Amino acid sequence: MTTTHQQIVKAIGGHGMWKARLQKAINESVSDVSVTVVRQDNQCDFGKWLYGHDLSADTKRSPHYENCRRLHREFHLAAAKVLTLALANKKVEATQAMAHDGEFATCSASLTKAMMDWDKAAT
Repeated sequence: MTTTHQQIVKAIGGHGMWKARLQKAINESVSDVSVTVVRQDNQCDFGKWLYGHDLSADTKRSPHYENCRRLHREFHLAAAKVLTLALANKKVEATQAMAHDGEFATCSASLTKAMMDWDKAAT
């Protein structure tokens, strides 16, 4: 079983990689993963851990867990929107969603901050 700290560090890195994957999808209008899978927040390693049985009931009732779960869901929805635009060859709209003030970037930053706050509280 991995610790909360290990899962959060791994998740921050893994979700950070999505920026590059989405940028590649925007540039090439193709993806190795479907929008349907990206939209689901329980298919990535962090999502499987969040919804899995490794966390105690008390942890799943904590404000940090609830906040991260909500923001993680929003992150996946935003990523799915970008991927949908990319696959439809709507490069301008997809790039805007990825911009510093775009929906994906905002969701990603909020999730990363929430995960870091949870990590700090857990250690």
